[in-house]
Amino acid sequence: MFSDLAAPKADPILGLTKLFADDTSPDKVDLGIGVYKDEAGEVPVLATVKAAERWLAETQTSKRYLSSAGNDAFNSATRALLFGAGTDAFTRSRTVQAPGGTGALRLGMDFLRVARPGGRVFVPTPTWTNHGHLLAAAGCEIVHYPYYDVATGNLRFDEMMEALRGLTEKDVLLLHGCCHNPSGADPDAEGWKAIAETLERSGALPFVDLAYLGFAEGLEEDAHSVRLLAQRLPEVVIASSYSKNFALYRDRVGALTIVGTNAADSDRAHAHLMPLARALWSMPPDHGAAVVAHVLQDKALAADWRRELAEMRTRINTVRAALVKHLAGAPRDYAFLGHQRGMFALLGLSPDAVRTLREEHHVHMTGTSRANVAGLNMANVERVATAIASVSDL
Repeated sequence: MFSDLAAPKADPILGLTKLFADDTSPDKVDLGIGVYKDEAGEVPVLATVKAAERWLAETQTSKRYLSSAGNDAFNSATRALLFGAGTDAFTRSRTVQAPGGTGALRLGMDFLRVARPGGRVFVPTPTWTNHGHLLAAAGCEIVHYPYYDVATGNLRFDEMMEALRGLTEKDVLLLHGCCHNPSGADPDAEGWKAIAETLERSGALPFVDLAYLGFAEGLEEDAHSVRLLAQRLPEVVIASSYSKNFALYRDRVGALTIVGTNAADSDRAHAHLMPLARALWSMPPDHGAAVVAHVLQDKALAADWRRELAEMRTRINTVRAALVKHLAGAPRDYAFLGHQRGMFALLGLSPDAVRTLREEHHVHMTGTSRANVAGLNMANVERVATAIASVSDL
């Protein structure tokens, strides 16, 4: 049976990992894999995470099963981080722990088939590659809407709003809450207000992918999108991740949060999520969730974590500004990169340019020219900028 299987298409990210590993240059730079790196090029374990893990090792008395909903303290802390403890949205919402943001997205997409059968999911172009795979696996019908112009580095906001006029009350609108992947371009406050008004008129359900909370401007500022939607709309679904803001990549810490018209509606939706989660993974892994819960519920650790998060955000924004500065003389105007936020930038380079960067300059990024800005540091940013400028007209 196995010998009859056709060779699958190689995963572009895994392929990029191998190409980088095979590159023997001491000056190679990895701008492909989506992880935060510090100034030394390392993927750090946060000091607050280590403190919480020590606390767990000393106090945890059992590894018994929890429920399919996961860690209750983590779920409550997630809702408080999203909306603020005790707010109306906090009261109206329920959270289910999931294996990473990817697990939360898949659980949410399976739930959509139950809650909105026959509805379509409107997806931005471009978007995170895995969105399409997850939606297809969940059996969802996809409608692509314009979002970002790679050639100019600008949001296609007017075109997007025109496309969203086609939303109906059966449909779902997939949105990036902040730090859009792959472009780094987000709507401003007025843009989010216009999106909320469109959703109000159409009755469509917003499904927000919030993977980079705290990486744009700050925790409160980055939560503006989901707080506004929860304030203006009766129902919202949010898939959030702690991979980036806690650097817990391999521990797979995510959450699906649903906001209903009232607490009773959210309880009903939560009850429908339980058998779906049970079929997908039975129970999510607890270690990372327990770490996050302890950090967020301990005032001193929470304050320390916010400082660590601010340091990560500041480093990314600083090196992004340095990249723009060193690209000032390039054949293309890259000033738009300075107005974007988060780990990613979509450079708009051709496949030939990306290949030349890799083979001649040892600068690695995805074939779409999505660059992980966090892979830069003050020691390599000028050289990388020179290399990008040299291939910008290929």
